[in-house]
Amino acid sequence: MSNIIIYGSHYGTTKQYAKELSRKTNIEAISFKNVQEINNYDNIIYLGGLYAGGVLGMSKTLKKLNNISSKKIIIATVGLSDPRDEINKNNIRNNIKNQISKEIFEKAKIFHLRGGIDYSKLSFVHKTMMKLLYNAVKNLPEEKQTTEDRAVIETYNKKVNFIDFSSLDKIISEI
Repeated sequence: MSNIIIYGSHYGTTKQYAKELSRKTNIEAISFKNVQEINNYDNIIYLGGLYAGGVLGMSKTLKKLNNISSKKIIIATVGLSDPRDEINKNNIRNNIKNQISKEIFEKAKIFHLRGGIDYSKLSFVHKTMMKLLYNAVKNLPEEKQTTEDRAVIETYNKKVNFIDFSSLDKIISEI
């Protein structure tokens, strides 16, 4: 069986997870930007950072698949919010569902990993988006705040790292 780890990372936390998963499994990890042909692989593991509700590079990459009947597809998202929160997981899954075909969505095993953020490294556009989001949620009554809202408030303008390589173990078991 041929395997590949493909990742979409803008600021590096997803790439760190992909490289560690590669190290633990001896499966090559490659950025989605450099992927030419994925139909030659039996097992496709896609790790993607969450940005504005979407999984970076996932749609573009998985659209390249022709016939998935004999393939194993694993998708792992990497985001700032706590992936154990059910509301957060459901929101992420719904966003994934809107990005890929129904056939791929139903076949894929989906996992969620927690990443981090370093505001000093954000682009002007991403800083602006985060400031707008922060301003929108900071004055919400606490009972109306989601865990995602609280994560934005707690980490705003900071450098935080929630990477936990042990959370890759469940993906390794699935592989």
